[in-house]
Amino acid sequence: MKIHYKKHELPFQYPFTISNGRTKTHQPTLVVALQLGNWIGFGEAPAITYYNISVEDMIADIESKKTYLEKFAFTDPERYWHYVHHLFPNNPFLVCALDMAGWDLFGKMENKLLYELWQTKWENTPATDYTIGIDTIEKMVSKMKAKPWPIYKIKLGTDEDIAIVKALREHTNAVLRIDANAGWTLDEAIPKIAQLKELGVEYIEQPLAKGNWSDMKILFQKSALPLIADESCVTENDVEKCVGHFHGINIKLTKCSGITPALRMIKNARSLNLKVMMGSMNECSIGSAAIANFLPQLDYVDMDGPLLQTEDLATGINFDFGKVEIKGKAGLGIEVKSI
Repeated sequence: MKIHYKKHELPFQYPFTISNGRTKTHQPTLVVALQLGNWIGFGEAPAITYYNISVEDMIADIESKKTYLEKFAFTDPERYWHYVHHLFPNNPFLVCALDMAGWDLFGKMENKLLYELWQTKWENTPATDYTIGIDTIEKMVSKMKAKPWPIYKIKLGTDEDIAIVKALREHTNAVLRIDANAGWTLDEAIPKIAQLKELGVEYIEQPLAKGNWSDMKILFQKSALPLIADESCVTENDVEKCVGHFHGINIKLTKCSGITPALRMIKNARSLNLKVMMGSMNECSIGSAAIANFLPQLDYVDMDGPLLQTEDLATGINFDFGKVEIKGKAGLGIEVKSI
């Protein structure tokens, strides 16, 4: 098996800002390809600065173990995930990219899309939201008006949170979801959530700091809206912790180390009566296609990376006013333009 890789910088249509003033104009991402005979599988891992993993770190890890990666006798993706997970125990982002490529490769070998391999049917698939990053109220309203959509995910964590949502609500009847990115305290969250419910908000994602379990337990009991864990649910080990603190979890493929553990997380969450969301980390259509194959298993999805960026590295995922369609016939269901 041969491995290829390349770094890309994907520009955003608008500067992307979340709580604590973290802003970026481009999304650095690593694309990997696993080649076995005539088959090539692709995977993607965006680099996120606050998780302290860069594209350069991922490339350095590939180079340090390239011989081991290429000598692996690939037969199935789950076995491959275990192999790369032990090769790179401290780099879940890279493991995700390799795992994704392994699943794409296997799907092409079997001539099936991933959701077909998982024996799920393409039905009851949730629509994706479109994210409005933090900006001035006027600019946030302008961004929303420029992209008519049935569901918006609004980034909050400012002194003007309620004013922002009131202004947006004046211009749309769409479903609104709030992502505070751990930007609130308990004392802020309780009254804000009550007001946001009156404004027709559907749920709140990660209201408090990820390690603040004691306050999350209180908020869980008092919240007027459902609460979804994001930063508090990174790996498989976090799912059970969320019971009694959140109503659901947001699975990020990059953070949890790929498709293989995400499948286990969904099964575990369902057994614990937790709602299941899958979110993006601004992947292009490569990583977004992996998310798309999970749609029959999800309650909510945030996979708008290709909609937020002005360049894409693949084709095959179609967005029709929130509804997602996979055009391809095998693997992730996409055609990659270039590695």
